[in-house]
Amino acid sequence: MNGYGGGALCAAPDRVFAVEGSNQQIHVVFPDSGRCEVLTDDPGACYGGLIWDAPRSRLLAVRELSDRQQLVAIHQDEAQAQPQPQPQVLHEGEDFYSAPAVSASGQQLAWVSWRLPDMPWIASVLWLAEIGDDGLPVDARPIRMLAAGCVQQPVFVGETLCVLSDHQGWWQPWELSQDSQWHCLDDTRLDQASAPWQLGESQRLVLVSGGWIGVRYRGGIGELWWQSTEGADAVRLAEQYVDFRCLRQQGSRVVCVARAPDRLDAVLAIDSESGQVNRLAGGEQPFGDAVLAPPEPFRMPVAGQDGLAVSGFYYAPVRPESDQRGKPPLVMIAHGGPTSLAGPMLNPQTQFLCHQGFAVADVNYRGSSGFGRDFRLSLAGQWGLLDVEDMECAARYLVDAGKADHRRVFIQGRSSGGYTALMAMVTSDYFTAGVSQFGVSDPERLRKMTHRFESGYLDWLLGPPDQFPDQWQQRSPLAQARRIKQPMAFFQGGQDSVVVPEQTRAMAEAIRANGHQPMVRVYPEEGHGFRVAANQSDMLRRLSDFYRQSF
Repeated sequence: MNGYGGGALCAAPDRVFAVEGSNQQIHVVFPDSGRCEVLTDDPGACYGGLIWDAPRSRLLAVRELSDRQQLVAIHQDEAQAQPQPQPQVLHEGEDFYSAPAVSASGQQLAWVSWRLPDMPWIASVLWLAEIGDDGLPVDARPIRMLAAGCVQQPVFVGETLCVLSDHQGWWQPWELSQDSQWHCLDDTRLDQASAPWQLGESQRLVLVSGGWIGVRYRGGIGELWWQSTEGADAVRLAEQYVDFRCLRQQGSRVVCVARAPDRLDAVLAIDSESGQVNRLAGGEQPFGDAVLAPPEPFRMPVAGQDGLAVSGFYYAPVRPESDQRGKPPLVMIAHGGPTSLAGPMLNPQTQFLCHQGFAVADVNYRGSSGFGRDFRLSLAGQWGLLDVEDMECAARYLVDAGKADHRRVFIQGRSSGGYTALMAMVTSDYFTAGVSQFGVSDPERLRKMTHRFESGYLDWLLGPPDQFPDQWQQRSPLAQARRIKQPMAFFQGGQDSVVVPEQTRAMAEAIRANGHQPMVRVYPEEGHGFRVAANQSDMLRRLSDFYRQSF
């Protein structure tokens, strides 16, 4: 679903619905008996964004076909009567759907849609409809926003609709009155949600007490804030964690998934009346008593851009003090997306490199989410320029601060971060070597082959190719491979359908034709991202060896 999934689990009073990974069909699990049955047998379609419509005892979902999406309902009664009930189409005609929400009475339905070439963090539309006796929407209508923006995570508090909208520059919570007037619930100038790459996100809840609990992003760190009752002071909770997802109410408590710099992901329970936080599962220390490199936030102003700053997290190498010989080599990591976020949560790859004597820096370059709408949209037409400029400036900033050796500065990235690394090696002579982990090397080919969700994304990042053909040529690592003079390494999955292996092979051949010998490692069974532990271990060993050989 949308290439990145989301909303794959949903609980009803006596059963759990889940999207099965290999065929994207819905299964139903009965916890009391352990029985599991196929709910949808819908060849050519896939499902996501599941929610339970309690007033009508039915499942709501987004159904994706090859060329369109639909908002659908599957009735529980039908699920009991026949193994594979036919979905009831609630709305269609928009390119993409997400986040269906039902009011407490079951009389109102809201959802979000958007159209190509937009992405859901560029422009989207909030819809509202009444629900007729037959369960179908009546008078479905888009809600006019106060200014250009995008919305996400609509939710009803009783019969009142609340939503997160960035039309005033930040994803902030808003309430819509009966006559569709917008009222801001919290005007804190911070994003209170992350970019909606996946369906089913939930990062703010209104509590039964009248208070709320939600996430605020500050400097790349997700903070959990709680207001016990309306008018009370907001209090930050669970400060040892740095990101929070999938907030759900369960009676008098809220549960969520939390991430931290020094432990595995955890499931937390928060008492909505007292604010007490308990860990229900996860949160283990994965490396025993091993010393971990803690994240050190850094922030640097962007030259010529008043008030604009690039930030990130620096990790010093983990070595005995007596073995410290001068300034360490530095690995700069460009996150993927590129509309994503580099946070300080535990990353085993980062910790491995730190234990090998390298310093590591994660950078939130311009275009990253979590820093407001203007910062997020600043990469429009500038991909391969501003991100590369920010990565080099951040490296120079850390070197000037005495945190790295200027003779040994490397850059690496995954997927779109790999593109940034490749373009840095094309246009800059500052980096000692570069690494592409299934990185984009041929944007034009990717544009032709990528999934429907991202089919207009590259035009936004680089400009429409029919209008800017020279721009696409100049910002194609493959077309500019002759300019790469420094060592390069490539790690690629043989089954990758996003960045196909041919892209990496063509890039390596172009570099060889220039008289250089890149290191190329293909893992035949892997896709877009490596899942097999042996392959992950092999990649890390080869990665550190490659950097040392590049000294």
